[in-house]
Amino acid sequence: MRKSALIMAASALLLGAVSCSEKKADEPVKKEISVQLYSIRSVIGNPELYAQNHEEAFKALAEMGYTSVEAACYSDGKLYTRSKKRGDTEKILNVFCQHGASTAILADAHPHIGTDKLPRVIENMRNTILQCGGEVHFQTKMTRFVLEGDKVIGVEAVNLQTGAEENYRGPVILATGHSARDVYRYLASSKIEIEAKGIAVGVRLEHPSQIIDQIQYHNKNGRGKYLPAAEYSFVTQVDGRGVYSFCMCPGGFVIPAATGPEQLVVNGMSPSNRGTAWSNSGMVVETHPEDVAQFVKEHQSVIEQQEMKAQENASLFTPHSSLQMMYFQQIVEKQCWQQGNMKQTAPAQRMADFVNNRLSYDLPKSSYAPGIISSPLHFWMPSFVSKRLQEGFRTFGKNAHGFLTNEATLIAMETRTSSPVRIVRDRETLQHVRIQGLFPCGEGAGYAGGIVSAGVDGERCAEMCAEYMKQL
Repeated sequence: MRKSALIMAASALLLGAVSCSEKKADEPVKKEISVQLYSIRSVIGNPELYAQNHEEAFKALAEMGYTSVEAACYSDGKLYTRSKKRGDTEKILNVFCQHGASTAILADAHPHIGTDKLPRVIENMRNTILQCGGEVHFQTKMTRFVLEGDKVIGVEAVNLQTGAEENYRGPVILATGHSARDVYRYLASSKIEIEAKGIAVGVRLEHPSQIIDQIQYHNKNGRGKYLPAAEYSFVTQVDGRGVYSFCMCPGGFVIPAATGPEQLVVNGMSPSNRGTAWSNSGMVVETHPEDVAQFVKEHQSVIEQQEMKAQENASLFTPHSSLQMMYFQQIVEKQCWQQGNMKQTAPAQRMADFVNNRLSYDLPKSSYAPGIISSPLHFWMPSFVSKRLQEGFRTFGKNAHGFLTNEATLIAMETRTSSPVRIVRDRETLQHVRIQGLFPCGEGAGYAGGIVSAGVDGERCAEMCAEYMKQL
């Protein structure tokens, strides 16, 4: 069946289930309560499943009190809407499908591959590159650009297994990911133009999935048999800065995400079935370079120690204002590591205790495998983060009754939401503003905020790089 046919059939069926007879004059007026088709995507997204389960699914919704379905953003049979300002997102999603992702991502309002399935998809992409004549060099680290004046003509690298130096010639697409601190240090020390960029910093907030299901489906029994683990999205303003949920993972895990020693960073993931007992989200506060300047200054000695360890030649270290947000990340990640007993056990606090400045004497069970330990996050986190989080949680608790609860746990800290720098490039050519032949790309360069947007930016950079090579 066509998707449009499924939508119309679903709407007719549910409406018929709840309003098959004319309303009598003495009947009270019923409140209309709609559910978006996205919420039941796991049932209707597959025609075979739809044929088997649609009657039961919509009957169950009617019994829960829903009176209609809402085909949100319906257009030409598609149940999604996305910004086109970066490029063709549909093409990127099709590439993922061609390499093993579920075709459901082409229709879902919030496409989700699943962290358990993504590695195989990426492996398939790599194999496609190899089949097309590309090369992949594992255990190989770029050490510097090869420059002729203000033109990059290649890179020098080192094989980390053999120690052998390697050279590659041609223009460079620099697509590092947002935690490539060695690259940022190299660019700053080489006086290649970069600038500090605002990031969002906070915690992972973990609820039992049942609580989120009850809140979002407005039903004490939660999602029932057919509905998926519920999602949420919250945003507010506190003292001129955004406080919002980020990377919500229904039925997911909280995971460690540090990339070096003396760091503690947490992130979230969801398997494709979204089947765990917990739901988590980053709860973060918008921070700008001017917000962290004094904080970084107060911890200058910590930064100097960390950077001297990171630099091959410690005598070359000097603070760079362009790396200010990176320094801020490093400081709070080390503080978090210290609060976690200098291991990957994460400092944590019950949600209501955090809001009310109370120590949590015990903690709920958590999906975070290394373990969590009670810690007064409200005391040691930067106050411009913790105070805004507290106020934001109060607001979210008013908007969603039951959300602000001591059954939820804050797990510190979420700091790798995006790149702390932007590698400055020309808007038209996508080349660096000064270095010809250098194409800063994706999330690590400060021009994307997720998998799809990074893919779109990567495609644009590849096209511009191809045009550049035609002129050589």
